[in-house]
Amino acid sequence: MLYQIYETQRSLMEPFADFAQAASKLYSNPLSPLGQSQVAHRISATYDLLYRLGKDYEKPAFGIESVKVHGVDVAIHERVEIDKPFCELRRFKRFCDDANTLNRLKGQPVVLVVAPLSGHYSTLLRDTVRTMLSDHKVYITDWKNARMVPLSEGEFHLDDYVNYVQAFIRHLQQQYGNCHIMSVCQPTVPVLAAVSLMASRGEKTPLTMTMMGGPIDATRSPTAVNNLAMNKSYSWFENNVIYRVPQNFPGAGRRVYPGFLQHTGFVAMNPDRHLSSHYDYFQDLIKGDNSSVESHRKFYDEYNAVLDMDADYYLETIRTVFQDFKLVNGTWDVRSESGQLERVRPQDITTTALLTVEGELDDISGSGQTEAAHKLCTNITRHDSHHLEVKGAGHYGIFSGRRWREVVYPHVSEFILRHPNGAVPAKGASQPRGAAAAAGKKAKPAVKTAARKAATSQRVSAARKTPAASKTRAARRA
Repeated sequence: MLYQIYETQRSLMEPFADFAQAASKLYSNPLSPLGQSQVAHRISATYDLLYRLGKDYEKPAFGIESVKVHGVDVAIHERVEIDKPFCELRRFKRFCDDANTLNRLKGQPVVLVVAPLSGHYSTLLRDTVRTMLSDHKVYITDWKNARMVPLSEGEFHLDDYVNYVQAFIRHLQQQYGNCHIMSVCQPTVPVLAAVSLMASRGEKTPLTMTMMGGPIDATRSPTAVNNLAMNKSYSWFENNVIYRVPQNFPGAGRRVYPGFLQHTGFVAMNPDRHLSSHYDYFQDLIKGDNSSVESHRKFYDEYNAVLDMDADYYLETIRTVFQDFKLVNGTWDVRSESGQLERVRPQDITTTALLTVEGELDDISGSGQTEAAHKLCTNITRHDSHHLEVKGAGHYGIFSGRRWREVVYPHVSEFILRHPNGAVPAKGASQPRGAAAAAGKKAKPAVKTAARKAATSQRVSAARKTPAASKTRAARRA
């Protein structure tokens, strides 16, 4: 019922928002008689703010039309490579008529960016993609709004998420021989599961995994977001945040965690900050500070655009990641596309290098949560395991903005270039073959407990000593 009430309220507000937009333009137009008033700018700013608060925010476009590669403008064509019921694999194809640049593009590594399915659209990683395109062939998972997916397409579970990632990896491997994979926030857990299952079956795994700001082990330094998921029962979430999509959408009847509820939660985390931001926007409109006005609009066009998540996927993520901690406890079984349950065993990964990235001030994924992946992937050698903590960076700062471009990206790019053939398997490491090995008996540890502890300690030490290479240096190595 709440979803229907919200949609009714939104429909009633729509004409008022349109009126506010028209009135704002009328009072800001110097040719309009109303625009001649001394208070015209203030009235126009008031109507503009009302329009921004009342409008409906649709999915933004990536809008990446070109990037520079070694000083040369390269055109970008965005297209859907694979279209699945709940996700599109989106490619950013680069075109250039400069022969030297074209040769560089052909030899650059392939990266699959797995975007989060946690409220916002994949366009939240626009800056991530734009930066990566200067040195990499880039693909991204573009998750669909569950309310737009008809019930006839079936349900979407956390297991399906894992299977989607594996299907996308295999597609890129078939095209290019292999690929690198990068996950941001929420997908660090299913991506680690996907690569682990592929390793357990004896499949070819990605050359590198880069995991950024994700809850691999949510018991470490739990944040307010973690505490909510941990302290409320599974039934509480099912009874209080799950609703059915109304009749005016293609996914009518589907059980979802609605986007408008998620957005309310986002704003409630920092209400004072958002109130101050909107007041500053109002003042900038009056002053005519077009640069600040446009910056505010771009941010909130992205921030206010939210999608519905399928209920099964959301509830299973809560239970698996934040309540039962199945990944770190070694108790997570994933149902494959063939219907067989397979145990997730990160220790079976041997030929994929691992880089973890955390922000010092991350208030969504606490300190040590992402770094915990190293403790699970015990058969990735110290030489192929690195951790980066970004000083002064919050959650968004590790994949967007100045710190991402100047600190994190050079480190990520260098790490990828250092592993054109993947990781070197640890001495004595064994890799189970076939689905039976993955789902059944526990293999004997390939590395003794003492050695594992020493390797973990050395990984952290090595990561701290490893400087982030500059973008120019990465290009030279390419």
